Amino acid sequence: MKKIVAALALSVFAASLAFAADEIVLKAKNGNITFPHKKHQELLKDCKKCHEKGPGKIEGFGKDWAHKTCKGCHEEMKKGPTKCGECHKR
Repeated sequence: MKKIVAALALSVFAASLAFAADEIVLKAKNGNITFPHKKHQELLKDCKKCHEKGPGKIEGFGKDWAHKTCKGCHEEMKKGPTKCGECHKR
């Protein structure tokens, strides 16, 4: 039974990756952000770095979450945008 549940969970997870958007545009008053979701999936390989409860909407997502999590990760990895204008485009 455990093997069946594990196989089903893996199938759902794989399907969620296949249907995830390549890019997501986030509206912001100081310029919209085009988030390359697929690129992040390929680089990170671990959805739980952003999606703590698994694939799907991020609980508590918003400006503060993104600045802390996204910018923090970019600073930690020394890769990716960390300045306002690098994400926010008019």
